[in-house]
Amino acid sequence: MRKRKVINRTEWFLIGIIFLYCAMVTLVNPAFLSFETLFDILRSSAVTTIMAAGIMVVIISGGIDVSFTAVALFGAYVTTKILTETSAAWMEHLGIAFLLSIFMGIIWGLLNAVIVHKLKLPAFIITLGTQNLIFGVMTTFIGSKTYGAAAIPKVFSRFASAQLFRIHTASGTIGVSSFVIPVAIVLALTWFIMYKTKMGRSIFALGNSESAAMRIGINPFRVRLFVYAYMGALAGVAGVVYVSQVRSMYPNALVGDELSVIAAAVIGGTKLSGGQGKLLGAFLGVLIVHLLNNTLIFLGLSSSWNDFFIGALMIVSVSVTAYQERLKNRKHFIFTE
Repeated sequence: MRKRKVINRTEWFLIGIIFLYCAMVTLVNPAFLSFETLFDILRSSAVTTIMAAGIMVVIISGGIDVSFTAVALFGAYVTTKILTETSAAWMEHLGIAFLLSIFMGIIWGLLNAVIVHKLKLPAFIITLGTQNLIFGVMTTFIGSKTYGAAAIPKVFSRFASAQLFRIHTASGTIGVSSFVIPVAIVLALTWFIMYKTKMGRSIFALGNSESAAMRIGINPFRVRLFVYAYMGALAGVAGVVYVSQVRSMYPNALVGDELSVIAAAVIGGTKLSGGQGKLLGAFLGVLIVHLLNNTLIFLGLSSSWNDFFIGALMIVSVSVTAYQERLKNRKHFIFTE
């Protein structure tokens, strides 16, 4: 049996792009190459990385979800409201905040799974509908109050300012944000689920062919329940990290960010039709998206160029993935229209 490659061609291609881009930016502006830039990218990409891990799992299963940013916002907003309006000291704890947000994310994820499976409608349409439903529930029944830096629970501010360790440089002392901890846990957990468990194998099988998966005893409904609930749970985690990151809570935050997250996963080689994708590729896709977001200013370009580069990378990535699939099919004498 041939051993699976640790790094495939798509990932080497992305690594090459990252190194070439960093070298180009450094030549134009040497200030780019610093620990400050590296740590800033790691911090700013935390939310996207967490959500990209979840959407990768959903896409591999053959589904799609565009409601996860609304789920993240709902979990973060309700958690902020509960912690702000509750005087109990035991509630002022980061673990409680994560648990509350994750619980609400799982509920919305299960709802997505049930509707997608039972109605047999395109997941994009269903989750687009639940996205608007979530915003409507939040603004109509829960509230639309804005929580500024002074109003959000102190537990979020403490989490945002906490650092794992510090490095002394010529320009001062810089530290690695504590946001690395939830990101590392999410990546490790996702890797374990996808590559070391029966559920992970079922997710890949369902994405390749639902009928074939059913013939070998896989229950599609059970897999979808897990996949969308897991996406909801990670959205809940991302929501808490987001509030801590920006140190405020706006009822319309994260609107439209789902497209950037999906783009990162697709750039990383996750096949939109399902059955194919790797966590390393999705992570590299996130790095590229945030490199462009954070460094175009070093090249003297406006932020409008960001969409151009991300769109071009998506087209190239999808084309490379499709070409590799055709070569693989031809090698195994599989011909499709």
